[in-house]
Amino acid sequence: MAISRTFRGPPAATTAALAPLLLACSFTPAPSVPEAVVEMPSSFAGSALADDYDARRWWEGFGDSALNAVVDSVLASNFDLGMAVARVQQARAQAGIARARLMPALQVTGTAADQDTPSNTGFGQQIGEFLPDGLEIPERLGVTTYLLGVDFAYEIDFWGRARNAAAAAGAQYLATESDYHAARIGVLATAIATYFEIADLRRQVSLAEELVEVLGEREAMAEERYESGLASSLELRALRVDVRSVQAGLPQLRTMLVQAEGRLAVLLGGYRDDLLALLPAATHPTVTADPVAAGLPATLLYQRPDVRAAGQRLDAARFAIGARRAERLPNLSLSGTIGLQSSDTDGLLDVDQWFRNLVGNLTAPIFQGGRIRKSIALAEARFREAAAAFGRTVVTAVHEVEGALAALTEEGRRHSLLGSRREEALASAELLRQRYLGGIASYGDYLDSRRALLGVEAAFAASTRDLALARLAVHRALGGDWVPAGDPDSGEGVRMVAGSPEAAEGEARR
Repeated sequence: MAISRTFRGPPAATTAALAPLLLACSFTPAPSVPEAVVEMPSSFAGSALADDYDARRWWEGFGDSALNAVVDSVLASNFDLGMAVARVQQARAQAGIARARLMPALQVTGTAADQDTPSNTGFGQQIGEFLPDGLEIPERLGVTTYLLGVDFAYEIDFWGRARNAAAAAGAQYLATESDYHAARIGVLATAIATYFEIADLRRQVSLAEELVEVLGEREAMAEERYESGLASSLELRALRVDVRSVQAGLPQLRTMLVQAEGRLAVLLGGYRDDLLALLPAATHPTVTADPVAAGLPATLLYQRPDVRAAGQRLDAARFAIGARRAERLPNLSLSGTIGLQSSDTDGLLDVDQWFRNLVGNLTAPIFQGGRIRKSIALAEARFREAAAAFGRTVVTAVHEVEGALAALTEEGRRHSLLGSRREEALASAELLRQRYLGGIASYGDYLDSRRALLGVEAAFAASTRDLALARLAVHRALGGDWVPAGDPDSGEGVRMVAGSPEAAEGEARR
């Protein structure tokens, strides 16, 4: 369920040679970008530059084979991606329809006609008035005609109306394909986030169940001490409150786990049982806080499908202006029929029976109540809207990348501190276990250390999930599945086609 293509524009020499003619016969505005795009910063705050950053299968950076299997299943079976692919196919067909208007329309025609009319009507009446005296025509006139020919129609697109309309449709097709890649990244990000949520919830359920056991033992010890008069009821009741609190939280955790598994199963296009068969019983992903290379914004931002789509829609709006402006000028079209005509079938294939019917039609608008002027104003307003949307998308992308990079850095620090805290808690629990076995510490002290350790483990597990989500946010902000331009075998890259209508028309041919 993937769409793969590396788009290329026309050769530079061809474009340069045709430039004067294109400018003379086209009313399309020159390419332009908002000022915010021109003044984009040269690098992202908090980014680490790297020339070899390649995230075609960026999720493999998590180093989790179970996650890789989940992602592969999502790519193969997700319903949202299936709908996105269908939308791309629709846009591709629309672009092909628009481009077809640039070509002559040809169709084969065959006619067999038999006409039998009274001679005192129509043509018979007219010729009867000129016949010499004594010469009469039959009471009825019959004519049989057989025709085999080719009809054609062609509009000479001198002003570029059809050419710009085809270019606009081609740019819209590219934008729809970029929308697919945006949907792909969104679906994968949601699936991966849900996967880490499931891993965390499984860990939280396991830790809570273990904590219930520890607190249950501690409660039993407190009850014995209370019955022996060595402890007050306050200590016993406090432990019972802790036990009931953890026990009360377990059903909620289990419900959240089932719901998360169900959401991921939907993304996989199946049912929860299918997911459980795919995931191992114990899922403990390990996430690192390695910096994610970002590169330069001028190169980086066009990795993002939403930025590409906004730029391609800006191109589509620009070409639409050229198409609307061309409607103000005369339109020249040719049509006709060429073929063979005979009164009987035997002579239908005789080349001497050829005929032609050629028509040239020149039309020019004089008065249409301001329709053309308003359609031009509408196209220009849509172009300004697309330019503003493009600028907003670029600025938003810059801030999202910088925010995601900062969040990953800070979450990495937090995860490191909680990891250090966990190591200390593990060491403390082991020390108390050794002291208990040596008769130096009580069993209650050992249980208290295990209780504290379980709390630390729960916090560390949640931090692992948060670190994974922070890293995921960076990948999503960077465009996720970017590949270097010019790699036709990569199967992922799509670059903007900004320039002549021929460049966008070339995409409609594919």
